[in-house]
Amino acid sequence: MLLHIVFLLSLLLSTSNASVQDFCVADLKGADGPAGFPCKAPATVTSDDFVYPGLAEAANVTNIINAAVTPAFVGQFPGVNGLGLSAARLDLGPGGVIPLHTHPGANELLVVIHGHITAGFISSANIVYEKTLKKGELMVFPQGLLHFQVAAGKKSALAFAIFSSANPGLQILDFALFASNFSTPLVTKTTFLDPALVKKLKAVLGGSG
Repeated sequence: MLLHIVFLLSLLLSTSNASVQDFCVADLKGADGPAGFPCKAPATVTSDDFVYPGLAEAANVTNIINAAVTPAFVGQFPGVNGLGLSAARLDLGPGGVIPLHTHPGANELLVVIHGHITAGFISSANIVYEKTLKKGELMVFPQGLLHFQVAAGKKSALAFAIFSSANPGLQILDFALFASNFSTPLVTKTTFLDPALVKKLKAVLGGSG
């Protein structure tokens, strides 16, 4: 009887272990679907698939927003495929700003590495939750809500963001309105902005219509 129980337990454990899939490193040659990318063949996976050096260096912030976001999403870091997390580096020059934007597919956790960052989000009840963060402080931004980050004071700042999805998505409000082909009459009608201002912003950000 005891031998029979031991045999059944060993069979159960071996079956359970055989069905466990520890990871699914993305095969970026495949199509990205709701469940993520298909997995690379295990025999082709190496230690390098679980390491991403792309956030080690500061990005160039010589641009209109005096800031840069460097992503480590599944498209850049295949090892996060299927794990429900990813990251990004935020470099902000003095006065730099990450404009109002949303991540439709993920919550965000921001940690400030140096400098001061004024960050906040707007709830669906149109309440603004905003705080100036210093080194070592964290702030969370719920999924899908408009939020922003601005370098406080006259110094640069650095932060890292962690997301609850390998592919959190990104939509920047200003770009959606003024860097797209959303027609000026419709932008004017839906935002109550002056047509001349809409045209000016479209000229700055490269939009049409």
